[in-house]
Amino acid sequence: MFSNRLIGGALATVFAAGCAVGPVYERPAAELPAAWRGVPAGGVTANNERWWTLYKDPVLDRLVEEALAHNQDLAAAAARVDEARARLRISDAEQLPSADAGASRDRTRSSERSSTPLPPNAPLERNTYRAQLNVAYELDLWGRLRSLSDAARAELLATRAAQETVRIALTAQVAQSYHALLALDAQIDITRRTLELRERNLGLQRLRRDAGIIGDFDLRQLEAEVAAARAQLPAFERSRSAEEAALAVLVGRSPRAVLEDAVARGKESDELAAPVVPAGLPSDLLLRRPDVAAAEQQLIALNARIGAARAALFPRISLTGFLGTESAALGDLFTGPSRIWQLAFGLAQPIFQGGRLAGEIEAARARERQAIAQYQKTLQEAFREVRRALAAQSRSREIFAAEGERVGALREALRLARLRYENGLTSQLEFLDAERNLLQAEVNRSEALRASRAAIADLTRALGGGWAGFNPAAERRADR
Repeated sequence: MFSNRLIGGALATVFAAGCAVGPVYERPAAELPAAWRGVPAGGVTANNERWWTLYKDPVLDRLVEEALAHNQDLAAAAARVDEARARLRISDAEQLPSADAGASRDRTRSSERSSTPLPPNAPLERNTYRAQLNVAYELDLWGRLRSLSDAARAELLATRAAQETVRIALTAQVAQSYHALLALDAQIDITRRTLELRERNLGLQRLRRDAGIIGDFDLRQLEAEVAAARAQLPAFERSRSAEEAALAVLVGRSPRAVLEDAVARGKESDELAAPVVPAGLPSDLLLRRPDVAAAEQQLIALNARIGAARAALFPRISLTGFLGTESAALGDLFTGPSRIWQLAFGLAQPIFQGGRLAGEIEAARARERQAIAQYQKTLQEAFREVRRALAAQSRSREIFAAEGERVGALREALRLARLRYENGLTSQLEFLDAERNLLQAEVNRSEALRASRAAIADLTRALGGGWAGFNPAAERRADR
């Protein structure tokens, strides 16, 4: 009777206290701009999963697909998602009853000289056989286990978003490394052509020096220019080798292939891809940027863990029991008289913990405040990166156009300088200056082309492009 009153009183306390003690999550407020600034006219959006096709380079398309299939950073991110999914499964299992089966056999002998003698004719040696099914279940009346499960689910969503962050960064890095390789190829080709022309010219000038038309001073100037062009070539080739190895690692090739195999390149073209523009209002970035989504899911997880910490202040109620058989003879183990069972109710209420539980709640709240700050910082960084990338895209296209005009002007200047030099109207130094300026301008134009292409990848990554989208509600339902 007393136990019944105890159980009834405990259950009444439970329902009076309510079934949830955790705080309700609310997204932190953020002041967002009304519109984008510095958006180029005539641009295209890059919110599809294959944004790199903007470059219209089938070789790049194949390299990106190879990277998505074999890159080790992406493989590690996928493994982290699998780990988070397994942790969610563990948390969900804590809310369900647990059952296990056991079987045992023991043989004992009693003392003949014990202070408690055995009944007459009782055997000194006995066998005991037991088979039973054990069941345990914790009543999650205050939502402790449910809060831990919600936290694990949010962490899984955060891990998935982090995987998408790696994926977007990887595709952007492959595109940038590929175009850097194309730029280095072009710069090496420019330098080799310049070196070939200078060496051919040097051979002619040596004949002129032998004929007494020019002096040693003019010849030494030409030799110095040839040496300068020859010195540039190893530096470009060294950079190309390093970039090619880096790209091979990005696409996930084997150590032997990184060392020995070349990376395929498409045909170099001066054509620029269409500029990328943001789609929709700035608030769309909240849903499109996976790092912002990951930061919010981490915040949701920590909010749920506050609820779990609060629930630890309330009683933990558990139900346990077993059903089985026990007999002295194996043949009687599964007969009716050998049946055994037990049902038990347990209640544990923290009384004095020395402030440990209150400290855990405060620690959970402090971690939540850290997550709020991190979320706000991630959001700020997202808009900063978009602003910087928009400016870089526009300015890099302008620089490329200006460098193209400069190359055209210097080519004409070199043609005129050559005519003037051959007709004795100007010095060799003026001709060499014109040739040197053209070489540098062509290298600068190649670098400007690379920067313009890289800016598209930067902006696409900053906008969260190349991602199918992130819908936390749908993902949450799918994991239940």
